Amino acid sequence: MANPFDLTGKVALVTGANTGLGQGMAVALAEAGADVCLVGRSAPDETVARIEALGRKAHVIHADLGSADDVESIVSETRDALGGVDILVNNAGIIKRNDSIDFTFEEWDAVMNVNLRTLFFLSQAAAREMIKSGHGGKIINIASMLSFQGGIRVPSYTASKSGVAGLTKILANEWAKHGINVNAIAPGYFATNNTAALQADETRNAEILGRIPSGRWGDPSDIGGAVVFLASHASDYVQGITLPVDGGWLAR
Repeated sequence: MANPFDLTGKVALVTGANTGLGQGMAVALAEAGADVCLVGRSAPDETVARIEALGRKAHVIHADLGSADDVESIVSETRDALGGVDILVNNAGIIKRNDSIDFTFEEWDAVMNVNLRTLFFLSQAAAREMIKSGHGGKIINIASMLSFQGGIRVPSYTASKSGVAGLTKILANEWAKHGINVNAIAPGYFATNNTAALQADETRNAEILGRIPSGRWGDPSDIGGAVVFLASHASDYVQGITLPVDGGWLAR
């Protein structure tokens, strides 16, 4: 095997890739040689431009991942546009903040639908395509520090991300025999649009940096190596793990 990290000829399907971590992972997969299908509600114009600048193909599917109704068509359109589905990155997710004592049905369901329900059924649809191809594939779920910790005021997010870690294990157990590797990445604190308010808060920023041994916020490019590893032949004997990419947050 000349380069176990080479993704030339592979097709990756990435959800929620218009900015931030999703964009960082999509670009990293393209840098490793993959063509990429980008799925989400927002137009990922910058991500498309960066992928195409690398000489790779990018295809966009506009879909509301708050519902799992479109998962079969997402997989079939990816196959028709780019030739298959070798890699799935379940990155799309949302968060709702409220005290657990006041949390509503609507807040609970909105988060669980995107973060867990659609993640599972899109994984199922992609796995069926991978099995049918006879080549297997790689499924990478995006978990969280709250797959390991409790947090506060985000009960549905914590429940969903704990569920992602659990689903990753059971799907690895069931689908390994088909040549499908299922693993997860748990990002720590990354400098993205979603964390801009935290970075701007001097007190919270200092508290966060004080706990990260690496002494800095992660950059979206920092997650690229982990996703390429789990998407490539380099991880062929890796199954069911949730890999923290956190600058040492959990070690502290």
